[in-house]
Amino acid sequence: MTNEISYTVEEVANLLKVSKLTVYDLIKKGKIPSFKVGRQMRVNAKDLDSFISGKQAEHTTGLHPSSTNNKQKQQKENKQHVLISGQDMVLDILGKHIEKKGNFKALRTYEGSLNSLLAMYRGECDIVSLHMFDGDTGEYNVPFVRKILIGFQYTIINLVSRKAGFMVQRGNPQNLTTWNDLKKKNIRLMNREIGSGARILLEEQLRINNISHSEILGYENAETSHLSVASSIVSGKADVGIGIEKVAKMVGLDFIPLITERYDLVMIHNQQNQEIIEIVEGILRTASVKEEIQSLGDYDVSETGQVVYKTS
Repeated sequence: MTNEISYTVEEVANLLKVSKLTVYDLIKKGKIPSFKVGRQMRVNAKDLDSFISGKQAEHTTGLHPSSTNNKQKQQKENKQHVLISGQDMVLDILGKHIEKKGNFKALRTYEGSLNSLLAMYRGECDIVSLHMFDGDTGEYNVPFVRKILIGFQYTIINLVSRKAGFMVQRGNPQNLTTWNDLKKKNIRLMNREIGSGARILLEEQLRINNISHSEILGYENAETSHLSVASSIVSGKADVGIGIEKVAKMVGLDFIPLITERYDLVMIHNQQNQEIIEIVEGILRTASVKEEIQSLGDYDVSETGQVVYKTS
């Protein structure tokens, strides 16, 4: 048995802001997996996350998987695969523009920051997105990359900046405004999985503020995405979670900003990746791409495309 969150059809409809009939149709067509508990149909949170991520990718590429014919499939098979790791929807925009620039097929994996960086160390990813806060330096990402990608040459480039903080119920009924407020009696946290950027931010802030894990109710409970954490708050299973402004607004929660985090990309220098590095840098410095990202709302693109760190 697991503690994975699942939703009724009505809850899925509310989260997607569509009718229940639309949800039933999506389930019938196999686009959203479901299961039954008695007579009630339910959808796992992870399956809903995957559906939303897929729709975002479909929207940004303008293509539906079923629309490709055999010739197109053959062309795709001959393309060089570029694996991008991370969860933010801005990565779908990046993938779309990479495919426009050459003979590439952008693929996605949705691992958290630390696990993605470790996968890059093992040679399993081409582009990794990071938002890892180092409490000793107050810096994002660079201290972690230096420690993990030992012996590699690499470039770290800014994708966006965004606000991170508390996702809470509308009206912030528990009046949560600082990290120390997590110690309040009966405040239930929904945590993120170990290795995620949100989990690292929380861990570092607890260390800086001398807060013990044992003082926080629900610290051991974890979900694997910002959306899943937000959904647990919407459903009343938690009072607070660490997340980003964009997701809080998507599901109708209030957001308490606590830090501006730098969301960066890291790419290793090698013969296979050199062209991709140049393409990514060019894409992110293009004004129209910055405008496209900014149109999503809640992203700061003032440093998008700037090289944050590059090994000599």
